Parts: sequence; structure tokens; C-alpha cells
Amino acid sequence: MARQPAHPIDPLFVDRWSPRSFTGEQVPDSVLQTAFEAARWAPSAMNAQPWRFLISRRADAAWTDYLELLAPRNRLWASQASALVLILSAHQLERRGAIVENGSHSFDAGAAWANFAHQALLLGWHTHGIGGFDRAAARKMLAIPDDFAIEAMVALGRQGDLDTLDPEFHEGETPNGRRPLSDTVFAGVLGTLAFAEERDAA
Repeated sequence: MARQPAHPIDPLFVDRWSPRSFTGEQVPDSVLQTAFEAARWAPSAMNAQPWRFLISRRADAAWTDYLELLAPRNRLWASQASALVLILSAHQLERRGAIVENGSHSFDAGAAWANFAHQALLLGWHTHGIGGFDRAAARKMLAIPDDFAIEAMVALGRQGDLDTLDPEFHEGETPNGRRPLSDTVFAGVLGTLAFAEERDAA
């Protein structure tokens, strides 16, 4: 059954989901460049643009190394992706001539990732964010300086059929739902419903 939003939104936001089945076909540079260009235009504090992206495609020499960073269960399906992207964010920014801590670096990198994911979908490609990987090993292997946070990894590819996916994941290979706004949006303080119709229903 297709996802149904509770309020009018562009179909892009319900069409995007995170499959684990991928075809493994080569992703063109033009697709990656357009997706990263969308990420480039994400909002950020002080326009610091703290995000950085490290990418490995299936044909790259680093592909096996990137796969080895993944938790074994994630490696089962992500090995069929077309590219793996490691997302970093800079802890610091320049403000009035001084280098200061950037309290929103992770938040801003998340905005860039969302732009990337939605633009990829518009081009016919899917993404799946991955938290299960060895960050310490990634930092050492890829010589990532300590002033960058290692945020997440992303698998990108064309969605494949179930026969491209390990049977362990077949049952969950479907778009999931979301909590209602009444669980996540509040008026002033946590627990106070924000919208009149929700207060009336309660």
C-alpha cells in the first residue's frame, strides 16, 4: 500500500524510502554531481557548510575497504550498492576572525544529507543511511582529522528486486510509516499539543 501523508505535501517526501535491495549497476558521475550539488545548497549556521563527503564506487580500489568498515549484517546488503558515501562534519567554524566551536555541525550535515537523498530520488536512485559501521577504523583508515565528526555512511544505488537481496531482509523491504504530528510537534513545552484539531480529538 502506498504511503499516505496526513497533510498535503509534495509526493517526493513520501516516495523517498530506504531500500536494501540494489542492482549494483554503475552510477554515472552526472548523477552524483547533481546529488552533491543539491547537498551543497543546504542551509547551515553562519553558512559554514560543515559537511564533507567521502565516496567510493564499486569499481574503486577503496570499495572493499569501505565495505569492511560496515557491521557484518549491513555488509550483506550494502555490498550490492553502486556507491558508499561517508558523511563528515567540521566541529569548528570561523566567526568574526576567530575559530569557534560549531554547535550545529551535525544538524547542518543532516540537512545536506536530506538534500542529497531527495535529489538522488528525483534522478531515479535510492539511498539508505547507515549508522552501523566502525567509526574508529574509518578515522584511521581514511586519515580523517579529529576536528571532523564522522556522522554516517550512505549506500546509493538503483532499487533492485528481492532476488538481489539476502533473504534475511525480505520481510522488511517495504516503506515504513511515521509517527503522527501529535507525537512530535508541541506548543511551547513538551506534551502540549500544538494544533487545535489534535487537542479536540484528545
